[in-house]
Amino acid sequence: MPLNASALTPFNTQATIIYTVSGCHIPRIWKRISLPSQLLIIMNRKSKTIAVINYGAGNLGSVANALVKLGYGPVVTSSIAEVLNADVVFLPGVGAGGDTMKSLEASGMAAAVLKLVELRRPLFAICVGMQVLLSITEEDGEHKCLGIVPGRVMRLPQGVKVPHMGWNQVRQTIKHPVFDGIPDNTDFYFVHSYYANPADRSVVAGVTEYGTEFCSMLIKDNLFATQFHPEKSGEPGLRMYSNFLKCALS
Repeated sequence: MPLNASALTPFNTQATIIYTVSGCHIPRIWKRISLPSQLLIIMNRKSKTIAVINYGAGNLGSVANALVKLGYGPVVTSSIAEVLNADVVFLPGVGAGGDTMKSLEASGMAAAVLKLVELRRPLFAICVGMQVLLSITEEDGEHKCLGIVPGRVMRLPQGVKVPHMGWNQVRQTIKHPVFDGIPDNTDFYFVHSYYANPADRSVVAGVTEYGTEFCSMLIKDNLFATQFHPEKSGEPGLRMYSNFLKCALS
């Protein structure tokens, strides 16, 4: 069971972020072994692994810190093997879709994400992480994306201020355990100028109004994705992550 956030200590291996490439403060209860290309952290751990993909971009810290608040110990990693071996994976994203795809492809994480979906591994994508799941993004010209969810990423319509930044409501279009304890039309935090437009509307789990009604959340099998940032959305966002992890780890 996840630990209470108030009980976290440096020796609580269940609630500490693990960085497997960049250096960090590591509790001395862990043994460290230096290798030419990365730092391996060896620890006895019975809990399942939650990986946050590090592909050189994205809001890694805020996502990982949100998971720590819930009492989990995420692994922030650029290791393809660790991502593929994880029980649950988060794909953060900020910036432009084309640049994100370049980073994912250069790091080998594009293929890893495709493999995770093939394996039906629970995956939660955030903001631009959601957008690159689609076929094409129109941001800064047309760029091919992962094509997991057929559809296009389009610019918000003229007549509204972009980026769409701040709080806005998410109307739930399906009933799902990920929404447990989250009232319909709850406000979540957005920062974006483009939005995902899935061809198959059955994957749309939530919609938001901003110049047009757009898909702000999608669910397809074990794939979950939000245009908004749960990790920046206070208690409702933490509740959504908690609900997702409860489903994913059960």
